[in-house]
Amino acid sequence: MRNIIPKNARLVPEEAKLVFKGVIYDVYQWEQKMFDGTFLTFEMLKRPDTIKVIAIKDNKTVITRQNQPNSKEFLDVPGGMHDIQDEDELSAAKRELEEETGLVCKNWKLVSVKQPHNKIEQFVYVFIAWNVIEEKTQKLDNSEKISVELMNFDVFKNMLGTDEFRSPKMDFLENINSVEELLTIPEYKI
Repeated sequence: MRNIIPKNARLVPEEAKLVFKGVIYDVYQWEQKMFDGTFLTFEMLKRPDTIKVIAIKDNKTVITRQNQPNSKEFLDVPGGMHDIQDEDELSAAKRELEEETGLVCKNWKLVSVKQPHNKIEQFVYVFIAWNVIEEKTQKLDNSEKISVELMNFDVFKNMLGTDEFRSPKMDFLENINSVEELLTIPEYKI
């Protein structure tokens, strides 16, 4: 269940009608009045939100090396879809980290919420997790092959936004140069 919506979020209007229900994407349309009084059909997509976790273990960033069907190998931070209805964002982040890496962390902080595309109602929530308290066995989906690696923070930061790394650059990391500085980022406020 989505609890946190960023300021200036663009949502599918309540009067919009679902015209296509996909596996991931749903298409909504509505009639929008123009400045001259005429109407045009507007359209937006809607999909489950995305959770990303920058986890810290042994003073390094936890990275996943992933293979998925119809995709070349890539690096990413742990995460996935927030697609369980009764789950809030933090619960989804904890579940995704544990499923993909086996790690359970004591400390959590939400540091960013963005809407990547204004024509898609979808938000990306980025959490920082640290103080690993348990290491379990991964619980991967049948569409995932994931190995876990630890990466120095400066290498991680430089790889964001490259072809090899799936996660885009994260603006809030611009002036952060170490794990210690990462942990001082303030919690996200609406």
